[in-house]
Amino acid sequence: MKARAFSLACLVALGLCACREDAPEPVLETVAAGDIVLSVQAGGELKSSKATPLMVPGQNWSSRRLTWMVPEGSLVKKGELIARFSAEEGAQQLAQAMIDLQRNALARSAKEGELDAGRGRVDVDLAKVGTDLGIARRYADADLSTMARNDVLDAVQDSRFLGTKQDTLQWKRGQFGVRGGAELAVLDAQRATYSINAKTRQDDLDALELRAPNDGVLMLSANWTGEKPSVGSNLYAGTDFGSLPDPGAMEVELTLPQIEAQGLRAGMAVELHPVGQPAQKIASTLSWVASAAKPRSRNNPVKVLSMKAPIPADAIRKYGLVPGQSMQATIILLRTADALSVANVAIESDDGRSYVQVRDGDGFKRREVALGIRGTARSQVTKGLRAGEQVRLASGIAPDAEAAKTGASAENKNKSASEGEAANP
Repeated sequence: MKARAFSLACLVALGLCACREDAPEPVLETVAAGDIVLSVQAGGELKSSKATPLMVPGQNWSSRRLTWMVPEGSLVKKGELIARFSAEEGAQQLAQAMIDLQRNALARSAKEGELDAGRGRVDVDLAKVGTDLGIARRYADADLSTMARNDVLDAVQDSRFLGTKQDTLQWKRGQFGVRGGAELAVLDAQRATYSINAKTRQDDLDALELRAPNDGVLMLSANWTGEKPSVGSNLYAGTDFGSLPDPGAMEVELTLPQIEAQGLRAGMAVELHPVGQPAQKIASTLSWVASAAKPRSRNNPVKVLSMKAPIPADAIRKYGLVPGQSMQATIILLRTADALSVANVAIESDDGRSYVQVRDGDGFKRREVALGIRGTARSQVTKGLRAGEQVRLASGIAPDAEAAKTGASAENKNKSASEGEAANP
């Protein structure tokens, strides 16, 4: 009985020891001065820094249907056909413009006929009144000794009446010219408008081909939804179709998630290489960094920061780079010698300040530090730490040590159990 109690006590003691041995041990890092290279990785695409814009041909935002085009990335020569369009709506608009012109011509012809007929009638009346007036005036001026007084008085009265009628007819004839001229002017103005419209529609229909203004590589432009032109697409005249980049002047346009883009600025060194070609190393610098991050796309709300870096002309020739290639970039945030740094997992943030846990005897003391450039894995420490000090990274123990301790614990438990069974058959 005493042996069984002793064995049980041993098992409990061993269990307590195992529990203590299973407790995680702090992982430490010794602070040391040395060369520091902090960087972030970014991806992007080669684009020409000098490109001739290509617009959908046509005028007045007219509708276009893309019926044929050369593939994106094709090398085209000046004058070569890039794309062909159709414009069913434009053909209908031209037909309507021609109908308007014909109606205007018919209206003007009718108006001219109406004016000519009116003037003819007035001329006939004027001729008759003129004849009658001549006769009346001859009798009105006759000698009273040769004609009866009443006949002379009647002739005088007729002369006055016919004179007034003649004046009225002449005024009426003049009005035909004034009013008729105004009406014809309105029709002529309408015809001018219709003619301009018809010419515009005709020019619009004639502008159904897009040709290369210079040599270059065709790059298509994406619309606000991220879609590029394709055969069958409905486009509008005057909108962006693409561009012809100058293959001798290129830059890489990079994007980086906002959370990783802290501290980026123009002038930072960049190490580039085409995706899948790490040996084709290209050295450059950031020439432009966006002032604010924007969502990656309409369907992806993750904000990214855009930046650009030029590609040296010798690298373009050496590696045969072309617009549209995907590029991988390493942006150097900091490269310095004899500096201190710590892993980011050791840094604690509290109320805008940064702290680390520094080894102090058997324990740790929380100490505020000043940080410089922060990378994705490590950060520069400018104040608060000295070389040789130890900081706590995390709690845990090495896998090999854990396995050894687990094995030893199991062996002790098995040994104790065997002894207990031997003492109590």
